[in-house]
Amino acid sequence: MSIKIGRYEFEGPYSSTDSLQDKSGIYVILCQKDSNYNTVDCGESVTVKTRIENHDRADCWRRNCSGTLCVAVLYTPNAQSAGRVAIEQELRSQYRFPCGER
Repeated sequence: MSIKIGRYEFEGPYSSTDSLQDKSGIYVILCQKDSNYNTVDCGESVTVKTRIENHDRADCWRRNCSGTLCVAVLYTPNAQSAGRVAIEQELRSQYRFPCGER
């Protein structure tokens, strides 16, 4: 299963962190209502699963989603932090995320 966000093909969306891996990547938090997905937040991390499970903006995600929270992930095993941040900034310039700023 995958979803296109911007010009990238993300794995997911997943409604649970059970399918996530603790690898480096970019994540996008989505709100699913019926068969539609709205973007809520995005970020990058060396350990995506741990970051999502312990995220400081999780309350904001819940406040901005009246459906099911989901996460989509683009794993970037060969990218350094600067490369992940560049993708995150590209996505932030294309979407209006109600949570988080960079």
